[in-house]
Amino acid sequence: MPAIVLIGGQWGDEGKGRIVDLLSEKAHIVTRYSAGNNAGHTVINERGTFRLRLVPAGICYPGKICIIGNGMAVNPKALIEEIEDLESRGVSTTHLFISDRCQVVMPYHPIIDRLDEKLRGENAVGTTGYGIGPAFADKVARIGIRMGDLIDPRVFEDRLRYVLNYKNNVLTRLYGAEALDFDQVYAEYCEYGMRLAPHVRDTSVIVHEALAGDETVLLEGAQGSLLDLDAGTYEFVSASVPSSLAAGACIGIGIGPTQIDRVYGVYKAYMTRVGNGPMPTELFDNDGERIREMGQEYGTATGRPRRCGWFDSLASRYTARVNGLTAAIFTRMDVLDTFEEIKICTSYRIDGKEILEFPASVGQLNRAQPVFESMPGWNTPTTGVRNWEDLPEAARNYVKRVEELMGVPIALVSVGPERDQFISLDSIL
Repeated sequence: MPAIVLIGGQWGDEGKGRIVDLLSEKAHIVTRYSAGNNAGHTVINERGTFRLRLVPAGICYPGKICIIGNGMAVNPKALIEEIEDLESRGVSTTHLFISDRCQVVMPYHPIIDRLDEKLRGENAVGTTGYGIGPAFADKVARIGIRMGDLIDPRVFEDRLRYVLNYKNNVLTRLYGAEALDFDQVYAEYCEYGMRLAPHVRDTSVIVHEALAGDETVLLEGAQGSLLDLDAGTYEFVSASVPSSLAAGACIGIGIGPTQIDRVYGVYKAYMTRVGNGPMPTELFDNDGERIREMGQEYGTATGRPRRCGWFDSLASRYTARVNGLTAAIFTRMDVLDTFEEIKICTSYRIDGKEILEFPASVGQLNRAQPVFESMPGWNTPTTGVRNWEDLPEAARNYVKRVEELMGVPIALVSVGPERDQFISLDSIL
């Protein structure tokens, strides 16, 4: 069976982890194909709340094969801590596999990340400071260290000696920081390599064998399409290579585009963003604060409060198009349950002109004034609703209007964080 891709359609934090967890029940293999521990997922099930940063959300299903694909940047210490936490809570990681082609986040990466943000001053991107951007920069510069290098002490020693000498020159001469000690870094990371070695292999073989055997492979994207290096609000985007788009799944897991059958995009019923960069519908009033508190909009990985705003149909229609969506999944509807009025951005006004498509220019987006369409709220709890007909009429109208503006069908509406809190409008798996 061809693979299925699940991506985020906004600036991340759309609730992908909860949807992957839901869909994982029927998938044979669940993979992550991009980003690193800067992109967290929250999964709530009968065992409690799990905040996953590197491990695919399907890990909570016993026996499910979970793969960290070659497109990811892996902090080995963070991954070991995540594995230990899962095991301590009764979740087996026996079937967790890591691509030997993953980039390794080294100790100099977070240092450079924070120092570079400081050097940028008021033009800082607003990164998490976890070193993911510098790790991907090293990948492109061909001085990265991969997981296959890490688990071979002799190869790792030769590679580290060259790269650390280069990085220490950068740290001391450019940033005025202290150099890192080779012996200390080598010993620490050799230990990480030994711990992770049983999980490391050529994961593309596993995926290809599953597809050949007519098994379902779910490809889990990280972050959101509006943070993509090419398609996003550049330069306030992720440095992840491959991209955060559905197309990046092929490169990030090691399959061809003909093997992808369906692409689903996850969208919140409103917009959020963490870090710097344009966000035309951002709210600075009581409504924005209400959305943040009702939705508990704080970063899984960082704890930072998220910027909140009304649903932006231009940005959402744009990401639906560049990902070639089969259908959309609408989350966090219940957060809007108490609003008397709900707004949707249907166009921008930039320099006196009405704009109907999402601009590439950050300068234009910063000047964009959202044009809103108002709709009545439903003022009724939706968390217990499981059938479309039982959803309040105003809520159904809101979903249908969003569907019309985006130009793709909405297949599923989430009305809470639990596995069963959703309304199915069309079969996904």
